[in-house]
Amino acid sequence: MKAVVLAAGEGRRLKPLTNRRPKPMLPVAGKPLLEYVLDAIVDAGIDEVVFVVGYARDRIQTYFEDGDDWGVDLSYVVQEKQLGTAHAVAQAEAVVDGPFVVLNGDRMLEPSCITGVCDRLEADGGPVMAVTRSSDPGEYGVVELDDDRVVDIVEKPREAASDLINAGVYGFETDVFDAIRATDVDETGERQITDTLSTFVVDDHVRPVRYSGLWVDVSHLWDVTRVTGRVLDRVGGTHHGVVEPGARVAEQTYVGEGTRVDTNATVRPGCSLGENVSVGANAVLSNAVVLADAFIADGAVVRDAVVAENAFVGPNATIVGGESDVVVGGDLYTDVTLGAVVGDNASVGGGTTLRAGTVLGDDVDVEPGCTVSGTLPSGTTVRRG
Repeated sequence: MKAVVLAAGEGRRLKPLTNRRPKPMLPVAGKPLLEYVLDAIVDAGIDEVVFVVGYARDRIQTYFEDGDDWGVDLSYVVQEKQLGTAHAVAQAEAVVDGPFVVLNGDRMLEPSCITGVCDRLEADGGPVMAVTRSSDPGEYGVVELDDDRVVDIVEKPREAASDLINAGVYGFETDVFDAIRATDVDETGERQITDTLSTFVVDDHVRPVRYSGLWVDVSHLWDVTRVTGRVLDRVGGTHHGVVEPGARVAEQTYVGEGTRVDTNATVRPGCSLGENVSVGANAVLSNAVVLADAFIADGAVVRDAVVAENAFVGPNATIVGGESDVVVGGDLYTDVTLGAVVGDNASVGGGTTLRAGTVLGDDVDVEPGCTVSGTLPSGTTVRRG
């Protein structure tokens, strides 16, 4: 059985972090999200994998190549335009010749979810879909069951009729491709796999697989630190870099190759530092994810934040941290834990304060001593007075 992994999306709600990298390549504790998905596939015993790629696909293909390092036969198909999840699945038609399992490339789960779907598909035929419980079902596709049948799937309803959600793992036979062609496009001009599944629901043909293990996704900026902390709690930390005498780096942290944490700096549990990061003397990091080649200067305080590649946080700068209200795509999210996001190549001058909820785009230049809040587009320069 082959696994088809949907990894073509851009991740608009995660900008600026996805301006230069596809969403599945966002790092979590030293590995891209997509690598966790591939690891689960391998542990489930599947050795033929197809990645559906599109946006910034070179980042994916350069990293994973032919899959030999993971012991799988990995191939790629391209979704040139992101026209929905059903359209993405359809791109794999030429390389699939029997039952197959489909996964999202940005959701971390355990191998048992995949094996459960495969076993049910082999026993009863398709379609099969994994379902899991969520404390916030309205953010996902809500699924209603009647005994052992899926009777309804509703995407992001205002009022959820169930706490069961679509876990994003499906088992299909090749007849799904005809069903995709017959699926109507939605108001955005896209074809969604849940709409295709709904055509099977009408005839009582969709079977659920209940799953209760690890299931986390990165949909918003504040999920990057949340998921990183959860992974580090689960698997523990790894330290590859140099920790100078007097620095305090918690065990449940990730420290990448070539990274240096200077004297009297503090890196608290749940933090992740990518490759070649520099953390200056007396700096304090808490619930922070710092991507490769970033520089955190002496005395800086970074809380509840993501600092992207090659970004600079100046001496004694402060990212306040805490809860804030953030607008994403016109939707207001209240009381989310997001200190700030500092985009790729952005610079935060010494003595600057970034208030909770601040988002700096790529190449933003904040001069020393400023106080900043809100969202600043890429390329913005901020000066005092």
